[in-house]
This record gives sequence, structure tokens and C-alpha cells, in this order.
Amino acid sequence: MKSVSIKAVLATAPESQQVTVNGWVKSFRNDRFIALNDGSTLKNIQCVVESNQFNETILQQITVGAALKVTGALVESQGRGQTVEIQVTDIFVHGTADPEEVKLTILSPKKHSLEFLREQAHLRVRTNTFGAIMRVRSALSFAIHQYFNQNGFQYFHAPIITGSDAEGAGEMFKVTTLDAKKTSLNEAGEVDYKEDFFGKETNLTVSGQLEAEAYAMGLGKVYTFGPTFRAENSNTSRHLAEFWMVEPEVAFNDLNDNMDLAEDFIKSVVRYALDNCMEDLAFLQERLLNEEKSKPQVERSEMALIEKLRFVVDNDFKRITYTEAIDILRNSKPNKKKKFTYPIDEWGADLQSEHERFLVEKHFKCPVILFDYPAKIKAFYMRLNEDGKTVRAMDILFPGIGEIVGGSQREERLDVLKSKMEALGIPEEELWWYLDLRKFGTAVHSGFGLGFERLVLFATGMGNIRDVIPFPRTPQNAEF
Repeated sequence: MKSVSIKAVLATAPESQQVTVNGWVKSFRNDRFIALNDGSTLKNIQCVVESNQFNETILQQITVGAALKVTGALVESQGRGQTVEIQVTDIFVHGTADPEEVKLTILSPKKHSLEFLREQAHLRVRTNTFGAIMRVRSALSFAIHQYFNQNGFQYFHAPIITGSDAEGAGEMFKVTTLDAKKTSLNEAGEVDYKEDFFGKETNLTVSGQLEAEAYAMGLGKVYTFGPTFRAENSNTSRHLAEFWMVEPEVAFNDLNDNMDLAEDFIKSVVRYALDNCMEDLAFLQERLLNEEKSKPQVERSEMALIEKLRFVVDNDFKRITYTEAIDILRNSKPNKKKKFTYPIDEWGADLQSEHERFLVEKHFKCPVILFDYPAKIKAFYMRLNEDGKTVRAMDILFPGIGEIVGGSQREERLDVLKSKMEALGIPEEELWWYLDLRKFGTAVHSGFGLGFERLVLFATGMGNIRDVIPFPRTPQNAEF
């Protein structure tokens, strides 16, 4: 008999029909009640075994963590906590799990810390918490592709290996086939990359934006959704060395269009999670409430998780200029009482997470879009405003997260772009093709980048970004 998912079985009316399910044993009580889960849902299916009908050898293999195929009649459950159960007629053991070894893992039924779960990242998806997180992550991924598909975007694959640094930060992972022990130096005493695989210095991408701009100037509306890499030695709860970015780019869109797109996009994706992941979100909300009970009242969330997600969907984002934000921060109580780690003294300061969260969580109490930032603290490709000191940049700030989206109207004027690159010491020959886009039918265009893990962090209520990606890559950690 063909097996079906446990999620489908739990939604089926019981008529004593024969069903087959596969899954892993969560518990086996009284040598009679098997709780089986296959990852399709948070809930387990109860499988009732009459022990006198089965060989003792089979029953001894039914331990926590074992993988089973179970066949039996689907009937109305007589116990609490489930509406249906399976009266088992046949059991096949796919794989056993030694109870003594299980005790040393996160599969054991006792409660484990998130730190311990990270040490066994290959097993943590079998826990309720990480099963819920990863199902929400999967749903959000689908919602992203669905949104862009329904709005006329073309899905574009940006290269993973690149010779350009889109952000100008220089914090990149080098890609090379040169043997460090045998690498020859040129006359200047530098590595001769002409002998390397690509014949030039190359890195793992920090962003697909520049390439997306090229394709937007031919296809009109494109997006890329893929892995990006930063060799930034930031061992924090908000940083990863490998993470996923969503980057749409649209020809003929100005900054206002860009802000409209970003807000509509985020609301649509969060709405999809609310419509399709309520069971998992309710579980994660309860988990968060229990976790916050041990915190002082001032550190607890003002809204429950689901309420917070609905708030984002149902309310307009507040839009203010960087200059307005600086005035608010400079005159705020935390700044005046020197509570900020990075005090705001003057215009031009690069806002930190504490400032972003104050604006969102304390001052406006809703998502905020900041725009028109100082040119000196933003990337070279952002369009210079008429004042000569600000650029058409925008960031979206979320409660508990800080910046979740960064974007801009791109500099489409060739002469201005050249001047900005020269001022920053970026060689024209390095980005000749990017400059070419301004020679052949240049036009206003805009785009943004959304750090996917930060969106998942917000949607699940988790506190550490390492807990919303399957196998986190961080400084000194490339396990699994």
C-alpha cells in the first residue's frame, strides 16, 4: 500500500480504512502506543499496537528515534489529544536507534538548550521547535517565488563566484586553486593571479545586485534569491558568514516605487505564513511566551508573535528621512541620558542596531522605512541627491531585528557614477561592464536586498540567526 503523509492522515475522516505511514518514533508508551512523526506536521499520529499480535523482536526495535513503516486501520481516537489513530496491523522497521546512544543526543525526550541543539544540527530538525522553524522557512521561500512570479518578475541566477565587490566592504572569501606553499609572486611582491584558475582575483559573492541590474536593464523586472557570503568576523546573534539574499531589481522604478514594492512584498510574504503555517506559528508563539517568562518585564515582547506578524501585515510602514531620524534620536531620552552605546551627536552618524530598534520599538512602534542617507556611509552605486550630500537609499527596520531590508535607487548617470568610483578608488576597468549599462539606454532603476534569515527570525520569534538556517556558518564553525 502506498504511504501517505501524517499531515494528510490527520486531516482524513476515520472510516476504518487501511492507511500506511512512515516516520520516526517520538515515544512508545506502555508497549502499546507509538507516537510517530514524519516531519510533515508538528503533530504526531498515535499508532496503537496490540503487543500479543507482534513478534517480541519487532517490539524491542520500537524505540525513540527508530524509523518505521506502519500499516493499519484509521479509526476515531478514544484518547485525548488526537482525533484519529491507527490500529496497527503491520510494522516494518526501516532503521533502529540504540536507546543508550539516543540518551546522549537531542532525540532524548528531556528539554535541551538551543546551544546544545546547534552542536547536533544534523538531528535538531527532528525536534518540535526546529521542525516548526524549517517548515515556516520553507513556506516563506515558496511565498517569495510566488510573489515575484505573480507580479511579472523573471527569476535570475546571479553568479556565486565573482571578481567584483558589490558592497565595497572588502570582507570576502577568496576563491583560488593556487597552492599557498607554491604560489609565485609578481614583481610587486603580490600574488600573481594570472596563474590562477580564472586568471584574476575572485571571491564568493556578497551580493547579486550588480549582475541583477544588468538583467533588469534587459528584462525589466528581475529577482535573484540565493546564497551570499561575508568574511566578517562578527560572532553575534545577528550575523552569518553564509546566508540567503532576496534581491529584486526593477528598470524605470524610482525610490518611491522601490519603497512601495518592498512594503507590499514583505506584507504578502508574511501574510502567506499566517495563512499557511498557523499550527507551527502557534507552537512557536507558545515557546516564545514560555521563554520570556524568565525575563524582566521590560525585556519582554509587547506583542505575541502572531499579533506582531498581523500588525506588520495590517499597518502602513512609517516613512521618514535619515535627517528626521537623527533629530528624533538626538533628542531621545536614551541619548540624553547616555544610555546608547553609540551616542548620537551629529548628522552623518551610521545608525546602529540600538538606534534602529529604538525608532521601531519605542518611538513609532511599527515598521519604519528610513530614506535619503548621507552619501558617505552608503555604497557607490546609490543615486546622489540634488543636495550633493545624501543618496536615494532606503532601509526597512523591524521590531526585534533592526534592518531587514536595504535598497536604493541606483545611480544611472554615467558621469556621476564615474566620479563616485574615482573618489572611492574603485578602478573603472574592474567594473567596465557596469559602466557600460549607463552608455546603452540608461534609465532610472531601483532595487533592494532582504536578508532571508532575518525575515525567518522575525516570523518565528527566534532570538539567534543561527537557529533559522539548517547548518549555520559562523567564525570558527563550518561543522556538518
